[in-house]
Amino acid sequence: MNRQPQLKVCGLTKPDQIQELISMDVDFLGFIFYEKSPRYVLNHLGAEEISAIDHHGKTGVFVNEKLDIILQMVQKAGLNFVQLHGDESDDFIVELRQKMSPEVRIIKVIRIGNDDAESKNRITQTIAKDLPVDYYLFDTDSKAFGGTGKQFDWNILNEFTITLPYFLSGGISEDNIGNIGMLKQQPFALDINSKFETEPGHKNINRVREFKNLYQQNK
Repeated sequence: MNRQPQLKVCGLTKPDQIQELISMDVDFLGFIFYEKSPRYVLNHLGAEEISAIDHHGKTGVFVNEKLDIILQMVQKAGLNFVQLHGDESDDFIVELRQKMSPEVRIIKVIRIGNDDAESKNRITQTIAKDLPVDYYLFDTDSKAFGGTGKQFDWNILNEFTITLPYFLSGGISEDNIGNIGMLKQQPFALDINSKFETEPGHKNINRVREFKNLYQQNK
């Protein structure tokens, strides 16, 4: 079944922009809880402020964070999704699933680098593990754990049967949106971030709106 991918805007920090995205019917709002990120949300918004945002797709992005901190933030910020963007172990993911409300979904990131063999091995191993996660997210690998604005070779995904719905991330923009059609398994959602910013955490809302209209027309 061909269906239009949903849209996630990540790296949000500004309440007025968040409200504009909600009015635009953006499906997922991404908040980065990684202190080393220039988009670290707690430098701009308190957990209680995030909790007060009326939206069903509030996603917390965590990188090698302690389990207790994630559980605490899920509660305090009222998160609907937890995105694991680091090198979290299988045991960590299992324990998180056990301790977290079943209503909160887990997105497991698979980072794709320049070494095709290594990337294919990473995909193969992750999919084969049958981890208790709800979605995968494929992103361009970087030492900064994302936010590069760079695209990986999407063709690599055509070599796999992806067993869960997945988010496609990493340098998505108006320039390459047309190439998504070549993917055998269409993404569940597109994840945009740094390509749609004037500076880290400050989104170009008009450009997001134009992009959303563009990819809706492409389907």
